[in-house]
Parts: sequence; C-alpha cells; structure tokens
Amino acid sequence: MASLEPRRLIVNADDFGLSACVNAAVIRAHREGILTTASLMVNEPGFAEAVTLAKENPKLGVGLHLTLLMGHATLPAEKIPGLVNARGEFSNSPVGAGLNYFFKRSLREQLRAEIHAQFEKFHAIGLPLDHVNGHLHLHLHPVIFEILMADADELRIRHLRLTRDCFARSRRMAGGRWFYRISHAAIYEILSRRVREPLRQRGIRHAQITFGLLQDSRVDEDYILKLLPELPPGDSELYSHPSLDKFKPEFDALVSPRVREEIKKLGVELIRYQDL
Repeated sequence: MASLEPRRLIVNADDFGLSACVNAAVIRAHREGILTTASLMVNEPGFAEAVTLAKENPKLGVGLHLTLLMGHATLPAEKIPGLVNARGEFSNSPVGAGLNYFFKRSLREQLRAEIHAQFEKFHAIGLPLDHVNGHLHLHLHPVIFEILMADADELRIRHLRLTRDCFARSRRMAGGRWFYRISHAAIYEILSRRVREPLRQRGIRHAQITFGLLQDSRVDEDYILKLLPELPPGDSELYSHPSLDKFKPEFDALVSPRVREEIKKLGVELIRYQDL
C-alpha cells in the first residue's frame, strides 16, 4: 500500500552572493521556476547585491552558506592567521583544510570566532535565517559541527542541511564517475549518522535526504525529471549551483517547463526549510 505521507521538496541554490551571474540565476530560478531557498555566502563579491535581491523577493528562504574553505573570511587575517592567508582567503584544498581543522586544536578558537562572525554578518542584514549549511558541506566536519551545536542557541540555528544521498536510488538516475559517487555517498552517510542525534536533541529540523550531492554540479533537466518520481514520502532537499555562466544547465533545469509540469502532475509540494 502506498504511503499517504505527502512528498515535500526544498529546492535550494548554494553560493548565493558569489557573483552577479549566480545572483541573477538564483532570483530568476525562484521567480520563474521551482527554486524555494538559497544559501548566502556573506564574504563574496555578490553579497550586497544578493541581500538587496533577497529583500525584494521575501518568499525566497535565505540561509547561511558557512564558508571556511575556498572563499573569504569575515575577520581580518591577523585575527585568524591559522585559517587564511594575508588576503583573508581560506585554503583551496578540502582535504588539507579538513585535516588541519581536525588535528590542530590551536585552530578551534579561530574557527569559533570566524563562524560567529559570519553568523553575525548574516543576522545584521535583517533577513530571517531559513537554514544553515556549509560550502563543500564543511558544516558536518566533526570540529565545525561541534562548535555549531555548542553555540546553536546563540547563533539562532533552527534548521540545518543533513547532507546525505542514496547511492542505490542515485544510480537509477545517473551513471558514470563511480568512484566519486560511491565515496561521497559513503562519507556523508557516516557523517550524517553521527549528527542526527545531536540535531534531534536540540530540536534542529532537517530534510531526511539531500539530492544533488552525487551529481557534482550536474543537476540538469534529465536528472530532475528522473528524480521527481523517485522522491520518498516526507521531506527532501534538492540542491544545485545555478548560474548564468559556469553552471547554466542547472539554471535551465530549475526553470524548465517540463520540470514544473512534472512537479504539478506528481503533487510534490515545494517548501522552504522554515516550513519544516
């Protein structure tokens, strides 16, 4: 017997605020397509424009895309010398940064200070915090997640991305790049299991599964059309990186009439994190 539980889907854009091309894609995908939320980078070149656009589109749920890798810091370099170079730039090496953050205990107070600074900058813009996630999902890194949970009330965290995808379901929708997809499915399954109980204890809500993780910026129309009939009952998230230049196929997918028609036909409800 089929489940009577409705299928609800958060459709999120990461990297809001990265550039004008990303900002334009996000707003158009929200106005013309299926996008319901976006994750804001508070230290990138398109930040101020993104805030203005978000305030002009109040139905778009805007969260914090916490950036501790491959981006810029809020604090000056002299306050967090173990995290950034002289230009205030984080490492571009995910593995190197992840290992440093885990093994160098001396970095933990610097991480805490920068995390708080990014949250303070977000809260200062006056938008409600729809959700929290991390650039390259670094919010699930054991040390960073521990800081987020210890300070969750002060940071006002109520919703957070539980990054996990189902490889068995994914392989029915896309093929190739097997090592990348299998390894990422395994890594984030382990990390997501570890964080479930702390999230439950603090009442921090999340979707049960996050689609797009195993696509690595290949969330195109074909993938979404295959995904929609496969959505499990309950709450899911689909995230992507729409832009009008580098990742235009992801933008095209979010505004596709075929995708919008399939969502309507299947009765999938589009929601934000704040609707969980």
